[in-house]
Amino acid sequence: FTGGTATGRNIMKNAGLKKYSMELGGKSPVLIFEDADIERALDAALFTIFSINGERCTAGSRIFIQQSIYPEFVKRFAERANRLRVGDPTDPNTQVGALISQQHWEKVSGYIRLGIEEGATLLAGGAEKPTDLPAHLKGGNFLRPTVLADVDNRMRVAQEEIFGPVACLLPFKDEAEGLRLANDVEYGLASYIWTQDVSKVLRLARGIEAGMVFVNTQNVRDLRQPFGGVKASGTGREGGEYSFEVFAEMKNVCISMGDHPIPKWGV
Repeated sequence: FTGGTATGRNIMKNAGLKKYSMELGGKSPVLIFEDADIERALDAALFTIFSINGERCTAGSRIFIQQSIYPEFVKRFAERANRLRVGDPTDPNTQVGALISQQHWEKVSGYIRLGIEEGATLLAGGAEKPTDLPAHLKGGNFLRPTVLADVDNRMRVAQEEIFGPVACLLPFKDEAEGLRLANDVEYGLASYIWTQDVSKVLRLARGIEAGMVFVNTQNVRDLRQPFGGVKASGTGREGGEYSFEVFAEMKNVCISMGDHPIPKWGV
């Protein structure tokens, strides 16, 4: 099953003894350290949250930026988010299309308003439909890519899956705090690490609570790789030979190839 965590929990509860694989929700962290390739990190952070309208389980929706580079990174991130092209998804120049339904639009819009109420700073986008779209698109479920800065990890917008084009930007002090904040959420699907320090990468990859770790890249996937999460993001893995574990049962077949000893009871 691929879908929301609440639905997945209900399926698991009623599955009886049936096998299942659950690919559920996510609130994936992006950790950007001061020694990262900032240009590439900026490109990837924008793509990872705003591509597919943010309606992807692996979206890097919590972007943690080390304090020393936080002001400049946030400024540039918001500037570029404001320039993203919103419109008809069949137009090859469009970068962000409409959300899946009016109901979902209302949910995502509500989270944007909630984030502002919680104290986040709105730097791009907003909770209203764009007014500058062509006439034939004005009834669509469009939202501009939204940037909420100065987010506290305890806010609901930082803890709950929004599943839309909403980026939460948060500062962190050092590696230990970055790891603690990244793990301080119920989900554990994907994670993204940006640093040139290989030792740091290995420490974080071991410590981060996620089924997938992407280092110095956006969410690029080889379909043979195991895809799945931990915690409230699900159980089991999809992809290549890993998918067989869900659809097949292991069987032990024991064949004697010689005259091995057999106890002679009752002789």
